[in-house]
Amino acid sequence: MGEPVLLRSARLVLSAPGDDDVAAVFAACQDPEIARWTTVPSPYTREHAVDFVRRSAQAWDAGSENTWAMRADGELVGMIGLHRIAGGQAELGYWVSAAGRGRGYGVEAGRAVLDFAFGPLRLQRVEWHAVVGNVPSARLARSLGFRFEGTRRAGLAPQNRADGDGRRADGWLAALLPSDDRTPQPWPVLP
Repeated sequence: MGEPVLLRSARLVLSAPGDDDVAAVFAACQDPEIARWTTVPSPYTREHAVDFVRRSAQAWDAGSENTWAMRADGELVGMIGLHRIAGGQAELGYWVSAAGRGRGYGVEAGRAVLDFAFGPLRLQRVEWHAVVGNVPSARLARSLGFRFEGTRRAGLAPQNRADGDGRRADGWLAALLPSDDRTPQPWPVLP
């Protein structure tokens, strides 16, 4: 169904993750901050990275998810994607490697992906979800123009963690519509 789409920004090339990315994805997902705030399994094994690349290709083909590797000067610096694409909406998700943080890569990649979401994909709504307390992700989403919509009590499924207690987590929710001007808005959960 869907062929992976290459996106470019001023400093980044966004392309579908491939077999050549397995080692870099595995290394990046050893970062405790990625394990803490995202849905990646913890501990993260090389087999998880192999499976992630395989599932990403299948999701592109099915049209259910579009995942891009963020590359700066040929180096993988993060992942970004549109997840659960259906009914005119999707969820934006991302992580940036420890080496890539603080350089604006997430915002730059996010803008390119949102342009694609509201352009060729013609989505009517893109949501952002995060575990309550994930301030770095919230700042990035706010920078992209997302409007904070609230806190969903027990709104997020349990993380896939060896040390997890299996409980649902409270989650922040924000959204962006194609008619929004994408300027940062005040968020009550951020200073």
